[in-house]
Amino acid sequence: MTPVSPALGVRGLTKRFDRPAVDALDLTVRAGEFYALLGPNGAGKTTTLRMVAGLLRPDAGAVSIFGIDALADPIAAKQIMAWVSDEPMIYDKLTPLEYLEFVAGLWGIDPQHSERSAQDLLVSLGLEPHLHERCEGFSKGMRQKVALAGALVHDPSLIILDEPLTGLDALSARHVKGLLQERVRAGSTVIMTTHILEVAERMADRIGVIAKGRLVAEGTLAELRQRNGRGDTSLEDVFIALVDTEAAAA
Repeated sequence: MTPVSPALGVRGLTKRFDRPAVDALDLTVRAGEFYALLGPNGAGKTTTLRMVAGLLRPDAGAVSIFGIDALADPIAAKQIMAWVSDEPMIYDKLTPLEYLEFVAGLWGIDPQHSERSAQDLLVSLGLEPHLHERCEGFSKGMRQKVALAGALVHDPSLIILDEPLTGLDALSARHVKGLLQERVRAGSTVIMTTHILEVAERMADRIGVIAKGRLVAEGTLAELRQRNGRGDTSLEDVFIALVDTEAAAA
């Protein structure tokens, strides 16, 4: 049996600005898992994901998406992944349905298929009452949901989200979490950064903790608890202990 390629393989990924933002990072995310990438502000999470998504060129290192060299063949890699930032950018003069149909057209998806898919995505995110309203009047949370739907309209195998729950109320957050869990059950892979540790604790199959551009810990919640020496502690306690230990060692 041929082994399944990891959804994401990162080796020696490096990016410097005025200091090292990502420092020779190695990271592997398995196909079909929900992976939460956690870290304090300035740890390198967003920079890492932007390089994986092809939005930022690394200074060194390699990125593989389901076995595709994302640096050598970025178009092929982008065809099977989605990227959603914490600052959604959509076309204000379009309605949510028009926006998704526009994005689907860019991907070359048959309109008969994309129209049904677009409507299903928007309804699943609680946007059914707003399908034909222009996006210019939408709140940040609503815009975030439209951007997420647009990123999923081509049915990507790898979904990368940077703080996807920012600006969402409790009901909207539930819609987004439900949709992401549904995608994982269907075989997609999700990589998500979040500062809401309870979300990572409940949803993630594995958790990676990054500090100063390096992966300092990784594993299931149970494995991270064991590393911290307690089996009943919260992810918040584990996270703070890991980050404090890394800061003390610097």
